[in-house]
Amino acid sequence: MSQKVLFLEKALGSFMVANAPIPKPGPGQVSIKVISSALNPVDWKIQAFDFGVKYPAIIGVDIAGDVEEIGEGVQGFSKGDKVFCQGTFVSEMGGFQQYALNPAEIVGKIPSNIDYAQASSIPVGFTTAAIGIMSKNGLALNPSFDSNVSFSGKPAFVFGGSTSVGQYALQIFRLLGFSTIITYASARHTDFLKSLGATHVIDRAKVSVDSLAEAMRKITDNSPIEIAFNAVGDPDSRAACLNSLAQGGKLVDVISQTKDEADGKKVLTIHGSPHPAHNREFGRILWKHLPRLVQEGKIIPNRVEKLSNGLAGIDDGLKKMKAHQVSGVKLIAFPQETV
Repeated sequence: MSQKVLFLEKALGSFMVANAPIPKPGPGQVSIKVISSALNPVDWKIQAFDFGVKYPAIIGVDIAGDVEEIGEGVQGFSKGDKVFCQGTFVSEMGGFQQYALNPAEIVGKIPSNIDYAQASSIPVGFTTAAIGIMSKNGLALNPSFDSNVSFSGKPAFVFGGSTSVGQYALQIFRLLGFSTIITYASARHTDFLKSLGATHVIDRAKVSVDSLAEAMRKITDNSPIEIAFNAVGDPDSRAACLNSLAQGGKLVDVISQTKDEADGKKVLTIHGSPHPAHNREFGRILWKHLPRLVQEGKIIPNRVEKLSNGLAGIDDGLKKMKAHQVSGVKLIAFPQETV
């Protein structure tokens, strides 16, 4: 049997809807009928800059759908279960197709209080924030998801709270009990970001990055900020975060290049995926707890904007993201609607 897929046909090439075989699950894997797949900035960057894939490539890493087939040794799943997971840049595991594979140990069942589109808005954003803040490969604030861990009385800062990753960073800091959670974002997202855990939203239209540290000091009454998360990932945002940190402070940054800063402030960059061996143990723990946290309302999905035309609609969505025409929402495609 064949399926519809969205191929990135060659380096720096175009996206093309085509037919391809449906992959069969190997030991420890499940096959997922992909109902919804979210778009991420990395998707257009792969097309624009050519990195990390083998062509023709099927990309897309936020997946929600139904279990179609179960591989040898898999327990706890049945055909038809509604599930969500994070794919990876191996074509059989990409989300921009109608059927995808994934290791069962890092797949979760969709909680009853959200739909497929909302579910597919969670994996990459939440995992990136959680690895950076909670895991031993990041700040190591709570690698075991211990509900008794609390950082009451402590402040934290998120640069870019309205981004997908930023929204989950805010929620994780709230989950960990931080008392003051400051973010730098557009003022039009203020009410929403406060509903996710931000206690203060600094308007990026009124406060320049050069004045950010001063604005934060006023909020904390000059109390030092020891932890910051940069969800935007460019040199200006990194510099602003470092300038806001106390001596000995730590910054989690989504930029891939990093080094220890000379002034004694530490920068940690993260590979926001549960697939690599160095993240797999934490990934298993994360996927054990994430569905429950969503069901309990402690982790809230991104707001979503649904795309039309199935896989064929993804290219236009990525162009909107590249042109900075998407803010505060996650674009969601529906592969089964492909003509």
